[in-house]
Amino acid sequence: MKYLCYCAGSILLTDDGHLPGGEQPPLTLQPWQVATTLTDPEDTYQVVRLSTPATRIPGHRMVELRQSFGLLSPSEYHWAGKGAELLYWDANTRYCGACGSPTGWHTQISKKCPQCGKEQWPSPAVAVIVRVTRGDEILLVKARNFRGSYYGLVAGFVETGERLEDSVCRELWEETHIRIRNLRYFDSQPWPYPFGLMVGFTAEYESGTLALQRSELSEGGWFTLDRLPNIPDKASISRRLIDDWTDSQMKKQSLP
Repeated sequence: MKYLCYCAGSILLTDDGHLPGGEQPPLTLQPWQVATTLTDPEDTYQVVRLSTPATRIPGHRMVELRQSFGLLSPSEYHWAGKGAELLYWDANTRYCGACGSPTGWHTQISKKCPQCGKEQWPSPAVAVIVRVTRGDEILLVKARNFRGSYYGLVAGFVETGERLEDSVCRELWEETHIRIRNLRYFDSQPWPYPFGLMVGFTAEYESGTLALQRSELSEGGWFTLDRLPNIPDKASISRRLIDDWTDSQMKKQSLP
């Protein structure tokens, strides 16, 4: 058994950077604190909501969920993110959307109204993110909601009734006034901050003069490999998209 214990955006880890595990939890838990229990062929995970940070447990510490990326194994980070998303979903689905009755857990990842029988399943918010290149340049922007001083890639939420590809083109036009070609899927990533799925693409610049949507972006421009600004940390698909481009640029420069 492993324990996914959360409080205010942080998760409880051992001092050496692992999820707590064992037959007994690292702290005394009340039944109402365990939201759900997740299982896979290798282990079982209790998802726990803490009312206060667990800061006095020997051999353990609270770590911000995003910072846990650099400490946990890929498998444990996956479960840490999934547990956090389920707690967020649980807090926002306490009542049935059809009849207003209190809901209860039905399976490990679903709820069912005891009155009208309506079932609810987690539905993460889907967002697209795109790396646009122009020759040996990459388009990087600084969103107004970024907490750090780094530049990233153009991204935005998919609207209802919209294809992923159309969402990419719309977001780029709205935020930068440029058009693209050769749009290709890159990869996807669960994004538990708090409850999303990022779908990554690559594209090439086609036309348009860069004009930032100031309500969304504070800065932006075309950058070459030798003058890149601060970029996101390795927890994000944005960084993987950028690293993939920098690797290809360095290989080009190393060719005779």
